[in-house]
Amino acid sequence: MEKNHSVPRQRYPRSSLPRLPLARVVAVVGCDGSGKSTLTADLLARLRDKGEVEWLYLGQSSGNIADWIRGLPLVGVPFGRYLARKAERAHSKKDAAPDTLTILVIYLLSRWRAHKFRRMLTRCRRGVVVITDRYPQAEVPGFYFDGTGLGAVQTKSWLARKLAARELRLYQWMASHIPALVIRLNIDAETAHARKPDHKLSMLRDKTAVIPTLQFNGATILDLDGRHPYAQVLDTALHAINDAIWIARD
Repeated sequence: MEKNHSVPRQRYPRSSLPRLPLARVVAVVGCDGSGKSTLTADLLARLRDKGEVEWLYLGQSSGNIADWIRGLPLVGVPFGRYLARKAERAHSKKDAAPDTLTILVIYLLSRWRAHKFRRMLTRCRRGVVVITDRYPQAEVPGFYFDGTGLGAVQTKSWLARKLAARELRLYQWMASHIPALVIRLNIDAETAHARKPDHKLSMLRDKTAVIPTLQFNGATILDLDGRHPYAQVLDTALHAINDAIWIARD
């Protein structure tokens, strides 16, 4: 796996987070273009004969929210473009300090992610096995890496500091819940860019440098090469899930 030494490796100080096992959750993580969407869809289809299994997207959903805003009459398109620019700035650590609206948008996106996380916990309590596309972590800030959004921006605003502290506690709470298995699809940035040419290569390099280093609070992690033949990747993932969930339950 390539190493991009230009990527900032800012991390939160190590903290002893609680470890709350989720015996019915499998998280699939990786860079864009690694095959997460295809794998989660196929896992859902192949595992349904074993019991009740559902899929859940645990990204911050900024794209879906922006699409909804763009659909609003009159103000939708211009305001959607405005928020798209705000989201682009939010992902960059090198930009100037964000304004108040940007800070609020970032914080609300994290609250939305936490809302979806609570839905996942509710499904688990009902006995549902949940396959997630992405999973929040509290090790490295940045929405790129499914970490905090405000922890990745440069600002001295009192509002940003206050909301950043709340946001960090939210991510620490989510990260304290340990999936039964994390399947990490690894890939190099150039292959990812060939598969996703609409994504910035610099962003893909950041992701391929950082995501392989995440520990997800000590979760069991299955590292797979997203460049290998897909049938091999799917078969290995299915066997690992069977061992982690159904055999472990027996």
